[in-house]
Amino acid sequence: MPAKIVNFTLNGRLTEVMVKPLMTLQTVLRAQLGYTATKAGCRQGGCGSCTVLVNGQPMMSCLLPVEDIEDQEVMTLEGLAQDGELHPLQKAFFEKFAIQCGYCTPGMLLVSKALLDQTPHPSRDEIVAALTANYCRCTGYEPIIQAVLATAQRNNGHGK
Repeated sequence: MPAKIVNFTLNGRLTEVMVKPLMTLQTVLRAQLGYTATKAGCRQGGCGSCTVLVNGQPMMSCLLPVEDIEDQEVMTLEGLAQDGELHPLQKAFFEKFAIQCGYCTPGMLLVSKALLDQTPHPSRDEIVAALTANYCRCTGYEPIIQAVLATAQRNNGHGK
């Protein structure tokens, strides 16, 4: 099968890449485009470190063929901060010590953003449920949950 050009919006910018069949979005982001916040963890969809948002929904980029995101909107951690200003979630993760080694952090932040965008005032159980696909070995999850709760409270229901 021949290589193909795929167009999509990445962190607000139109992006065009030449890809081989079944190349994953994770590979394209990291190897071709240099977006290394999208981690290469298990490469089997089991850890969540490769999570990106596709049209606002969390997706495991290690399992997602890049052809499937043609004309879609993709956000990586690099797109979360705006105009040099950290996103409220990033600030809360820092303040609540929700970052240890940092390997799971990009996925945790993006899953949390998607949750707050859909549910501005999530319950603790809703946060826990949203984070279940993302594996963390360092923080014990409590600081992450507290950071999401703090962000929801600060945003007064505006999860953006």
